[in-house]
Amino acid sequence: MKNLKWIKPLLIIVIVGTVLVVGGKQLNLQEHINNALVWIKELGPTGMGVFALLYIVACVFFIPGSLLTLGAGTIYGVVTGSILVSISSVLGATTAFLVGRYFARGFISKKIEGNARFSAIDNAVAAEGWKIVGLTRLSPVFSFNLLNYAYGLTRVSLKEYVLASWIGMLPGTVMYVYIGSLAGDLASLGAETAQAPSGARWIINIVAFLATVLVTVYVTKIAKKALGARITDGGE
Repeated sequence: MKNLKWIKPLLIIVIVGTVLVVGGKQLNLQEHINNALVWIKELGPTGMGVFALLYIVACVFFIPGSLLTLGAGTIYGVVTGSILVSISSVLGATTAFLVGRYFARGFISKKIEGNARFSAIDNAVAAEGWKIVGLTRLSPVFSFNLLNYAYGLTRVSLKEYVLASWIGMLPGTVMYVYIGSLAGDLASLGAETAQAPSGARWIINIVAFLATVLVTVYVTKIAKKALGARITDGGE
């Protein structure tokens, strides 16, 4: 049980995130976000800065950013909306990553010191981190907000994390901003009128499925390789 103590901080993050999501539903979070988007639209160019700040807060506090992404498409159109969401989501993901790294990493390092299994997996992520980050960003199976904190607990470099996150999130960002641009007005966001055409849904599903399979196989492969190397060296 001692070797599993490193799980506790991550478990706390998951629990807090779940509470915030459930609490958000009870507080009618969608309505509040819609109201915020209406206000942002009325602010004109200044609204872009407010939008970015709101997106960063959403990332840190586990608030789903899908409605904000759709709203950007409705307010700013595909091109400007995609650029704005791309910048905002990367800033938000980076903020959460840094919180996870500097407020939890030190604590976890002390708890798992001498644990060969976690160290081996951590080393593998450090060596191949950008590939893993990019693939998981393409897959909806892996929670966007949770990943931001989880990667902060590994030794993937900040540079690789930011670049891979940006590239991995870009296809989904453009697609959802495009869907939002079809809504016509903010009141219809989240309704059936804001759903993607069948062709777009197929593209999203296929890309997400392939990314999920690839990241699962890839992470398993490098983790086994790293663990095997450490165990062979007698580091158990």
